[in-house]
Amino acid sequence: MLSSFSQSRTSGWISRDCELGLDVIAERTPSWTWIWPTTGAAVILIKQFVSSGGSVTTIAAITLIGAVFAAVYHAEVLAHRIGEPFGTLVLALAVTTIETALIVSMMLAAPAEQAALARDTVFAAVMIVCNGTVGACLLAGGTRFGEQGFQLQGASAALAVLAALTSMTLIFPNFTGGDPYYSSSQLAFAALVSLVLYGSFIFIQTVRHRDYFLLEETKDEHIAISTKTAAASAALLFVSLVVIVALAKVLTPAVEAGVTYLNSPKAVVGIVIAALVLLPESLAAVRAARKNQLQTSLNLALGSALATIGLTIPAVATVSLLTNQPLELGLELKDRDMLGLTIILSVITLGTGRTTLLQGVVHLVLFAAFLFFAFVP
Repeated sequence: MLSSFSQSRTSGWISRDCELGLDVIAERTPSWTWIWPTTGAAVILIKQFVSSGGSVTTIAAITLIGAVFAAVYHAEVLAHRIGEPFGTLVLALAVTTIETALIVSMMLAAPAEQAALARDTVFAAVMIVCNGTVGACLLAGGTRFGEQGFQLQGASAALAVLAALTSMTLIFPNFTGGDPYYSSSQLAFAALVSLVLYGSFIFIQTVRHRDYFLLEETKDEHIAISTKTAAASAALLFVSLVVIVALAKVLTPAVEAGVTYLNSPKAVVGIVIAALVLLPESLAAVRAARKNQLQTSLNLALGSALATIGLTIPAVATVSLLTNQPLELGLELKDRDMLGLTIILSVITLGTGRTTLLQGVVHLVLFAAFLFFAFVP
């Protein structure tokens, strides 16, 4: 954990010695952390002049994975520099902002065909985070450490806001007479409420009750990473995330073709987009859990779920209202039940401040059920 960091200036490195062994962060930015994003940008540029093909798709997929690892590295550098919970907030906001830009661009390109894309992607993001990511974190941490602790107040605050946001944006539209659409005034109200809820949560997390999101041993700690290194990582994090989303967009036609070939529901496209965009956060969260930093894992996971709804819905709602495009938000009955079960299970799992691998298994089973019924409705 952060408290176990020991600083060493030898050869320009900052290192930490913890129970898990030596984990090293370079003061000089490693070359691979900028080579992968640069390669990804080159692939995107080449794609503009080369017709789609299997080789281009394969290269884009490989480069995407490399860019994800680069993004995680730079996010961790920033997290160590500015401390919790600000560090996890940086990655959540950055990923969600660019994810929103991707959804909006696809909506504008094909309004009628993509009316439900925002709903499918947001719903998939919540399910991936609350069941897939959280489940993987609890399983990884529980397997290695037996039982892990976290701040109950912070988790309860996040789940309360998440329950309100998901109900307002994904469930209520089915009961307002425009099933599954909001009227213009209702959509504007839902967008405003989403911003208020998310903004209130950020205020609580970073100002009023920051200690709710920190374990005692990590409070008021920071790592002496230079301003130059932090600035470089901030810039490269942004570039990496842009490249990740752009590559995801490059891969989207192949995904859509695969979905059509397999005769799968269109909602699967939203699942793939959400999974690709959330990969950096999910990987960082699991890595934190394996270092016995479950609090950081939950900050990342629940924070990204809240940011996905709190920022994406207002953005796509604004686009819908300004361009008079349809925006389908209401979930089908099966998905509403799956969402309700996820919220209830999350409240039970995070209701004691302690977790074991059992809760991780339960969340992962529910995640598997979500994926199965998405492909076999």
